[in-house]
Amino acid sequence: MTQTATAVDHAVPTLTHEQWSDLLEVRATDPGAVARAYSSRRRPAPLLSQKNTLFLVAADHPARGSLSAGGDTMAMADRRSLLARMVAALENPDVDGVLGSPDVVEELLLLGALEGKVVIGSMNRGGLDGASWTMDDRFTGYDAASIAECRLEGGKMLLRIDDQDASTAGTIEACAQAVTELAAKELVAMVEPLPYHRGEDGGLTLLKDARSLARAITIASALGTTSSYTWLKMPACDEPDAVYASTTLPCVVLGGVPGPDPAADLESWGQALVQPTVRGLVIGRALLYPPNGDVRSAVASAAAVLRAAHSGQPAA
Repeated sequence: MTQTATAVDHAVPTLTHEQWSDLLEVRATDPGAVARAYSSRRRPAPLLSQKNTLFLVAADHPARGSLSAGGDTMAMADRRSLLARMVAALENPDVDGVLGSPDVVEELLLLGALEGKVVIGSMNRGGLDGASWTMDDRFTGYDAASIAECRLEGGKMLLRIDDQDASTAGTIEACAQAVTELAAKELVAMVEPLPYHRGEDGGLTLLKDARSLARAITIASALGTTSSYTWLKMPACDEPDAVYASTTLPCVVLGGVPGPDPAADLESWGQALVQPTVRGLVIGRALLYPPNGDVRSAVASAAAVLRAAHSGQPAA
């Protein structure tokens, strides 16, 4: 029993005392270090890796007040732990980059974890988790101008669609404007269209049937004055053939909230990853907070599934 606990403890990534104290010191005494880190970051040559895929780790949940992971309602509130897990994931050469809010991106820059990596900035985080206005998802993070100025590869926006909530219309309009502005700067607009149903108790349920997801894709694909730089970020589903056939735009599979069985999660992602329009995988909590705490192994398993989907060979 003691040996198992020790092994799990060693598997959980940590930042050294020196890394953490240096980061806190820079935050307090040298705010200009952030701009210098943005300007000096070595950018990736192509957006897609040499394997013609894109594997990103997401950490923009806390900016929307969503802190739960693995049954712990405060998991993502521990910033030192979150950053350590992100750094560990980014150390894997199969991980192409990160999707994050400005604060997380800047901390990873200061830790030196984003050299040569793809960085997609998270744009709208105002629809707070659990808030009555959650569908009115205001743009409170990066905008197109700052994404260009900070030399990022693109911007991501969340488009939750609830036909019974009129505030969805404002979010659709704001996302369309962001798509247009990013395209004008030749930057990727990664749109995450998610259809929801609000129950009588006010609770929101993500709709993952083929019709609802395909409808959301067709809405997102038409946003803005051009779709030339638009990518779609979509959840794994039971009928990926029908869902991903509704667009020609490049897609990445959203890992989403992890289930109780990591192997089942991987199998579900793999079914979506073989679709012709799917180019990669974006996973957050499912990889950063695996049941046993072993982030590096979780990342390696997901990378193997992505490689297998695009090589035609079974995952090792």
